[in-house]
Amino acid sequence: MKRILMAGALAASLLLASCSEEPWKPVEGRIMTRWAASVSPDNVWISYPRPSMVREGRWQSLNGLWNYAIVPAGQDRPRRWDGRILVPFAAESALSGVGKTVGEENALWYETTFTCRPGERQLLHFDAVDWSAEVWVNGQKAGSHTGGYTRFSLDITPFIKGSGKQTLTVKVLDGTDNERQPRGKQVSKPEGIWYTAVTGIWQTVWLENLPEHYIKGYQYTADRAAGTLTVTVDTEGGDAVIIEADGTRIEARPGETAVLPVYNPNPWRPRQPYLYDLNLYLRDGGAVVDTVRGYAAFRDISVVRDSRGNKRMAVNGVPVFQFGPLDQGWWPDGLYTAPSDAALQYDVQKTKDLGYNMIRKHIKVEPERWYFWCDVNGILVWQDMPSITDSRNNRWDPRGYEGTDWDAPQEVRDTYYKEWGEIIAQLKNHPSIVVWVPYNEGWGQFETEKAVDFTRAQDPTRLVNAASGGNFCHAGDIFDLHNYPQPDMPLWEKESVNVLGEYGGIGCPVEGHLWQPDKNWGYIEHQNGEEVLQQYRTYADMLKEWIARGCAAAVYTQTTDVEIEVNGLMTYDRALVKMNEDSLAAINRGVIAAMR
Repeated sequence: MKRILMAGALAASLLLASCSEEPWKPVEGRIMTRWAASVSPDNVWISYPRPSMVREGRWQSLNGLWNYAIVPAGQDRPRRWDGRILVPFAAESALSGVGKTVGEENALWYETTFTCRPGERQLLHFDAVDWSAEVWVNGQKAGSHTGGYTRFSLDITPFIKGSGKQTLTVKVLDGTDNERQPRGKQVSKPEGIWYTAVTGIWQTVWLENLPEHYIKGYQYTADRAAGTLTVTVDTEGGDAVIIEADGTRIEARPGETAVLPVYNPNPWRPRQPYLYDLNLYLRDGGAVVDTVRGYAAFRDISVVRDSRGNKRMAVNGVPVFQFGPLDQGWWPDGLYTAPSDAALQYDVQKTKDLGYNMIRKHIKVEPERWYFWCDVNGILVWQDMPSITDSRNNRWDPRGYEGTDWDAPQEVRDTYYKEWGEIIAQLKNHPSIVVWVPYNEGWGQFETEKAVDFTRAQDPTRLVNAASGGNFCHAGDIFDLHNYPQPDMPLWEKESVNVLGEYGGIGCPVEGHLWQPDKNWGYIEHQNGEEVLQQYRTYADMLKEWIARGCAAAVYTQTTDVEIEVNGLMTYDRALVKMNEDSLAAINRGVIAAMR
């Protein structure tokens, strides 16, 4: 798909003093991935951002060099810019070219210019900004958004002036670990399992030129047994929508639920992730005015009992042992942002190559393209809600029922439900996602039963793992224990699916591939890949014994090293897989096959 480049996209605002024209370069002193070498102001995240809703030839990326300034939070627009920042990399990252901490007391301001075709509707998309964003176009307030993990779109048509350059200004505030907003593993003072803060734009910013009436989005559910796709298309105006899949067409009114027959549907499953093309057409006054290409899949997730009465998770009615790594989604050069789509794809593909069939996306939400690669590769996904705080506000009991819920302020509760609801709505079209995880290890955990009910109300088609790693309260479908380093399940729930939500953490520091030269750690540490593989195999044999007793899934910590944690299957820069890949894949496939 051809990228449309912007004329004058790097010009400074005429209203403000310009910054120096120093060439962009990454911040020095950080380890880098192989993909960082291909990143430049003219080649930065050029892939179409939303592969589940593609329009041909109607978009342009606004990624690239923007002006930036860090000023006190209460101050008006900066009088001059501090320099250039490479969007969409957060200010703290090396690839942003800035590498500075913003902090709660400051605001991060951005500005750039763009051009667009006159006489059409202009939609401005931000795929993620952490955490609070205000947006101006040509000096006029265009909108605002809170939430660091979900996208938002603004109709900026009223603010466009003629056919020349348009000025886009953004102000960002981010409290990081203020215990009032979801922030995952970000902290103002990184240590241990807590990582560098991320502030500002960290996913693609882009512009769509659309007709007056257009398709805003769609939701679908697939009934494998009935052979039907139930589709609802949300539009801005228009008379009718035409929905097409598998050679069948059906017409419906905008917002009306339509049932499309698909005869003898091919199921989506880890070994054969079959995806159906889904074409949507919006008609107005007898003419088709907008066309969107998406996809759908027939995949259901359920709970069944085996011959011993243990509950197992079934994909399309077939019990499957779900086994995969804890995937934090951090990068040494881009922090929250992978250096490119190829890098994002690599992590997913490598996970599958290493014999796993599942990923637990831990305390973070990825760009839609990550879920697209999971859909394409047949990777099952457990999706965590990014936590608001750690467990200091309640008593965490990882082995029983003595934990407590946090008496969270109403502001925190409202923010949690707003953002969790937006995350689920944004992601639930992806067949790879099979489990929602509202809480992890008691971090910011409050009114657990209500949170489970809320999650089910947003999406009743998936399983809910209410409290991964502790603070159990007989809510949700899954009973989840964490144990380090060896697999161990000292507590069982007959009425739940029993899983080992985290274990492992076998550390192995590799010189030349470390975030810092010393004070690195793992839950258990070895000095070379052969030792790690031997330990991993020992744990796999132990895990098989737990599988025979009823364990239905397991999550190994973790995909890569992250900052000072050296317990990854790969180094943080993805340069090395620490164990022999063929041997590791054979072990993992044996673990999955152990469930009979």
